[in-house]
Order: sequence, then structure tokens, then C-alpha cells
Amino acid sequence: AALLEMEGNQIALDRLEEGVDNPAFSSGGQERLYEECDDPCGENKEERGGEKGRFSSYCRKALKPASKAKHFCKTHAKLLRWLVLGLLGVAYLCYFIAACWLNFQRALALVVMTAVVVFFCCWSIFKKYCGAKVLLLLSPVQKCFRKSWPWLKWVLWMAILGGLITWLVLDTSRNPEQLISLAGFCFLVLFLFACSKHHGAVSWRAVFWGLGLQFLFGLFVLRTTPGMQAFQWLGDQIQVFLGYTTAGSSFVFGNTLIEDIFAFQALPVVIFFSCIMSVLYYLGVMQWLIIKISWLLQVSMGTTATETLSVAGNIFVGQTEAPLLIRPYLADMTRSEIHAVMTGGFGTIAGSVMGAYISFGIDAASLIAASVMAAPCALAMSKLVYPEVEESKFKGKANVRLSRGEEQNILEAASNGAAASVGLVANIVANLIAFLAVLEFINAALLWFGEMVDIKGLSFQVICSYVLMPVAFLMGANWADSPLVAELLGIKIFLNEFVAYQQLATYKKNRLAGLEEWDGSRKQWISERAESITTFALCGFANLSSIGIMLGGLASMVPQRKGDLASVVLRALLTGICVSMLNACLAGLLHVPTELGDCVTFLSNTNFSSTSYTTYMCCKQLFASTVLENGTLSFTGPWADLSESMLCLTQCCGHYNHTSCLG
Repeated sequence: AALLEMEGNQIALDRLEEGVDNPAFSSGGQERLYEECDDPCGENKEERGGEKGRFSSYCRKALKPASKAKHFCKTHAKLLRWLVLGLLGVAYLCYFIAACWLNFQRALALVVMTAVVVFFCCWSIFKKYCGAKVLLLLSPVQKCFRKSWPWLKWVLWMAILGGLITWLVLDTSRNPEQLISLAGFCFLVLFLFACSKHHGAVSWRAVFWGLGLQFLFGLFVLRTTPGMQAFQWLGDQIQVFLGYTTAGSSFVFGNTLIEDIFAFQALPVVIFFSCIMSVLYYLGVMQWLIIKISWLLQVSMGTTATETLSVAGNIFVGQTEAPLLIRPYLADMTRSEIHAVMTGGFGTIAGSVMGAYISFGIDAASLIAASVMAAPCALAMSKLVYPEVEESKFKGKANVRLSRGEEQNILEAASNGAAASVGLVANIVANLIAFLAVLEFINAALLWFGEMVDIKGLSFQVICSYVLMPVAFLMGANWADSPLVAELLGIKIFLNEFVAYQQLATYKKNRLAGLEEWDGSRKQWISERAESITTFALCGFANLSSIGIMLGGLASMVPQRKGDLASVVLRALLTGICVSMLNACLAGLLHVPTELGDCVTFLSNTNFSSTSYTTYMCCKQLFASTVLENGTLSFTGPWADLSESMLCLTQCCGHYNHTSCLG
């Protein structure tokens, strides 16, 4: 114990943390001090003791109400908690009623979110208090169902297959090009089966359920009105939400930099998104979402809890963050389960970089749909390429605990999330600088080699456009768009998806700006259908540079499994590439062309000071309606016998080139 000498008296500090229990501050300690003092000190002994007694009595009286209140709160803590929650619930109910009363259409999103929360709260309460009783009542039905399942499952499969074939026949009769995407989907599945490690051990339940869930979710998002509206609304809200990044980045960098320079425009979005994700993890929201999604996948596909949790986590976080959810179990996982974890990382993108892609102008609803659709597909294709042949320690294990952050409060969580994103932002910047420089060098080298044999304009993009063009066509892109789609696929696979999405955003901006489709022999943009297919095809971390990231991240968690990790990583990369392509095929199969509308009304009322995609398409329709005979220009179709036809043609000719303009 530390000792402090003062005027020859020793005061012990070894029990200072115990407050008044320290002997130096006790009445006994004071008495010994007074006894050792001279007479003047002794004369004041009674006076000081009386003052201390009166002060202590006063303090006890003053603190008595607070002590009673503290004791009451401890005794009735549960009741007070329910009382506070009840008051908050009543306050929210009043707010909810007022919002619906004032404008129900405006409050529709609030109604949906409230309904979802109430449903899950009621379900949790029902499961806790009545779940066992309901299961007991339904046990006879469950036994009967199990007895009938051997023949009933074949009836269900045949019904599903018949319904799917009927739907495809009716749906593709209107848009035959969808059959190309269907053929591409089947080809990719057969290709992955041919690459399977153990053909005879494939769990077809996992494969068909995974592809079925992917198809059902895609059908809901891309074809049903509620699904399209819900995801369009969600995408719009995310864009608005990410727009708040401007408040921070403009304060730090200034408005000029964030408007003109890519690094200050897109990368702060990554920091903001990472901060929000960290807060959601601290609150337990992300864990709850991941558990619900993984439960659905595990129950339907029959996969183990560990691999399913990791793949479900990949919807929201990156390829090295998702395995952290199951870090304690990685050492005991089979090679097939490790392959599934890797495939999930390669086949999806992280929420933080998704925010950057949305800031480019990529459709937010398509990116969200692609991430969610990739989870069941990645798990299914992983079990097709690397089936389970070992005995998993986690088979039938329902409870796998998800760790929560070590932060003490929400502010620390937000700060840690922002700080953690600095490394990610630096990694993105470094990769962009390096890969774009390497790409420029490769193109210069290929150009030099090409010129040696009189091949003009040889580049990496040109090679990719020829090599991967059949794949792009099989995904559903038309033949004219296939070279550009193949070029973007090559950039994504051999460089990274960030560069590819940046180029796709340029094509999209050109299309929306109403530029001509062809500038000489160079195509300036791709069709809306090809754009949608490419958005899904690029949505994944499956590229050559990710191999090092994946191996480095997992090897740091389980260094004793380095050999197993290295043995399955290339198969996982190939599977991840095909998962994104399967998503793209499904997007092509389910894509619905946008109706152009009434071009006569649009062009008659439009202002030709600027152009748009609709302007270009309507002018293209007008050009197709013109007929030049014997030097006389006439119009057919909806433009026939209209006084505005010639004026609209003149305006269109001011922006676009066509043979009709020469007349």
C-alpha cells in the first residue's frame, strides 16, 4: 500500500476506493490523531466532533428522500419499466392516429413499418407463451404429414413444375427474347454441376429450394406491383438518406470539391453508411434481420446454421466482415461449409459500397434486389459445386450465438463505424488508382503489340468484348449491346466491380441525357434491358483481386485452416461469378420493357432546349414514320395528317441525324 507522510502522521491509501471505510477517515483514526496532538488540538476536539455530527445528521436527512426514491425504484423496477413503455406506446399511438388522420397516403410508409413491427412483436409473444401448446395440438397433423410426405412431395414438385412451365409459355409468348435468358440460366446451372467436386453427393433439396427462393423474390420485386413499388420506395429513401452525407462532406471539403471530384463525392457515402451500419449492429437490428433471413434459408434448404448465417450476413456486410459473425465456429467447419462462406462473400456486395454505387446513379432498387436474391442462389450453387461429404458438427444445431459489439453506447458505435471505414475508403482509393493505371498500361501494351501486325485499336476491353460476348448474349442482352456488356463483365472479373459500375453509370447518364445511340461506330449507351441485366451481373465481389482479400481475412481468423482455405477459394470464386450471372439471367427473364407512351403529345409539348431518353426514342419513332417519295416528305402512323409533324421533325433534326433530315 502507498503511504503518504504528513506532519509525522501516516495516512493509509490502500483502501481509498472504499470511501469513508478508510481507517484514516474513520472516527477511530481521528481520535488517534487528536490524542497525538498537543493541547490546542485537544481543546478543539469536542467542538470539531460536534460540528461533524451535526453535518452528518444534516446530510442524512437531506439524502433520505433520495435514498427512499432509489429503494422504491429498485423494488418496483419491472412495474416502472412497463409504465414507461406503456406511456411511450400511448404517445406513439396518438402520433400514429394523427398522422393517418391528416394524410393517410403520406403516412402509408409509417403504416407499413408499424404493421411489420407489431406483427413480429405479437409473433414473439405468441411463440413465447403459446408456441409449445400449439405445437402439441398440431402434433397429430405433423405425424400425418410426415407419413404422406414421400408421395406428397412428388405431387407438389410436379404441380410447381407444371405451373412454372405454363407461366413461362404464356409470359415469353409476348417477349420471346426472355427465352434467351432462360437458356442462359439453365446453361450456367449445368456448367456448375459439371464443375462439381462430388457429383453424386449433391443435395438437390438445397439447390432447388435456393433457386426457387431466388426466383420467387425476383418475381415479387420485378413483376408484382407491390414489390416494385416497395423496392422503388426503399431505393428512393436510401438515395435521400445517403444525400445527408453532403452535409458532412461539404463542411469538410467545400461544395466545389464534392460536386466536381469523384473522391470527395462518392467516398464520403461509404463513411456515412459504415457509421449507420455500426449503430444498427449496436442496437441489434442487423443481428435480428440476419437471424430471420438465415432461419428462412436454413429451414427451407436444410443447410447448417453457421454457413447460413454467414451467407445471410453477406447481404448487408462485406466478404471479410460476414465471417466474423461465426468466428468461434470457423475452426470446426467442414470444407463444404467454408466454400459456402466464401461463395457468399464473392457473390454479394457490402452495404457500404452499395451506397457508393447508388451515388453513381445506379438503380438502388436493382442493387438491393440483387443483394437479397444472391444469398439463396449463392448457398444453392455452393452446395452444387462443393457438396457436403463430411459430418458437420453444426448439423441440426439451431442456436448459434451472434456476438454484439463491445461499444458501451450508441455514440461510441457511431464513432467506431466511421473510424473503421477509413481503411475501406483508403482501400477503394488505392485499388482505383492502381487498377485504372494497370488497365491503361495493359491497353497501351496491347495497342503496341496490335500495331505490329496491323491490328488497330486492340485493348483489354476489346478482347473482353469478344471473349465474353456469348455469355453477355446468353444473359439476355441483345447482340448490339453484348460487346459493351461483355466489356463491363471483363472489367468486373479481372479488375473490380467498382470500375465497372463507374463505366455503367456513364452509359446510363448518356442514355438518360438523350444522346444518340451510335456516335459513328462507337455505341454511347446500352438499352434499358441490358442496363438492368448488367446491374445484376456486376453485383458481387467475385474478381481476381478479392482472392487475396478473402484468404487474408479468413486466415487471420483461423490460421490453422490455411490449407483448406486455399484449396477451395478458386472454386468459390468461379461459383461467385456464376451467381451474379444467374441473377442477371433472372433479371433478363423477368424484365418488363418500359412503355414509351404517346410520343405525339410528348413531342408537341416538349421543350427542345435539352434532350432526354424519351425525346430520343420519340424522335426515333418520328423518323421511322417519315416517307420520302419524289422529293416530297410525308408521315405515316400516328404522325399522319398532323400539323405538328413537320415542326417536331425540324426540332428532332436539330439534335439527331437521320436521312429524313436531309430532305
